[in-house]
Amino acid sequence: MASEAPKKKVAIFGSTGSIGTQALDVIRENKDIFEVEVLTAHTNDEMLIAQSIEFSPNAVVIGDVSKYEKVKSALSGTDVKVFAGEKALEEVADFDSYDIMIAAIVGFAGLKPTLKAVEKGKVIALANKETLVVAGDIVMQKALEHRAPIIPVDSEHSAIFQCLVGESRNPIEKIILTASGGPFLGKKPNFLVNVKRDHALQHPNWSMGAKISIDSATLMNKGLEMIEAKWLFNLNPSQIEVVIHPQSVIHSMVQFEDGSIKAQMGLPDMKLPIQYALGFPKRLQNNFPRLDFRRYPNLSFEEPDYKTFRNLGLAIDALQAGGNKACVLNAANEIAVWAFLKNRIGFLDITAVVEKTMNAVKYIAKPNLQEYFDSDGEARNFAASLIKL
Repeated sequence: MASEAPKKKVAIFGSTGSIGTQALDVIRENKDIFEVEVLTAHTNDEMLIAQSIEFSPNAVVIGDVSKYEKVKSALSGTDVKVFAGEKALEEVADFDSYDIMIAAIVGFAGLKPTLKAVEKGKVIALANKETLVVAGDIVMQKALEHRAPIIPVDSEHSAIFQCLVGESRNPIEKIILTASGGPFLGKKPNFLVNVKRDHALQHPNWSMGAKISIDSATLMNKGLEMIEAKWLFNLNPSQIEVVIHPQSVIHSMVQFEDGSIKAQMGLPDMKLPIQYALGFPKRLQNNFPRLDFRRYPNLSFEEPDYKTFRNLGLAIDALQAGGNKACVLNAANEIAVWAFLKNRIGFLDITAVVEKTMNAVKYIAKPNLQEYFDSDGEARNFAASLIKL
């Protein structure tokens, strides 16, 4: 009788966020296939403790050093090893003991641990798009050198990845990223000038964290996805399109050289791309709600409103410029979104901060890793000076 396959050991970097908690939901339903090896959180010590007690990982990291003693004390009666601080994220990412990393730390902070896992040749289930936005050339080169598979978790990139399975010999003519349009689809600047935080967080189709919800509302999220797609699928900027698709049923499409288009479809539920990445190359049975086409008699598509949602245009500028432009764009956007969430600036000010920062920070055509870090720091400082933080 054949022995059972060993369980996949999963390291979730960013376990208390939207992606992390949904990944644990998937693992909870598939305990015969997966086990949790590592959990990390930035500040949410209470949830990290609860997750650790339930899933018994080998190690956990709390990013906020001031919460280390609380986490350590709460887990003192377990075998869980507790670490703290930014450096600990890299050290734990360097462990041999896990098979796959779910890279779900929000923003630039996810870059270093993800790079460490890539250098270990780990499978990366990538939910942190900023890793490739900031330093996609370096990350993908290292992934090639260390034979580290990168499986996208973003619904759009997962859709493209799924459409490309079995198509390795067929060149891509273009990809089409779909966007819901966010909560302000069809609105004009005279409406957006008065938008408040709570309104911007109300996405019509997806349940997401605060930062990505605001990025969706400004369409910056779609711009970041265009940059990520360039690196993931080795594309030229001219091969990447965006179309507004309010129903969020088609998650993205690939057009091949013969004109044929493949689309990946389903209900808007992040658990599906998370499960696909964890189980790849197998599709795992689940009880998720199924798409009923009778409930979606009309699927519509339209051009994005680049004049109103100028963040998308700024991201395209960064995509076409290359170099450190996308790194600067991302850094300025993280600062501006943080300020908006703290009610320090208005909704339209997010775009103004990003644009001024992109114009101010020196352009570097072929940055090394340290220059990416320097550009990120310079952009954050400049953006913060505009907001007078």
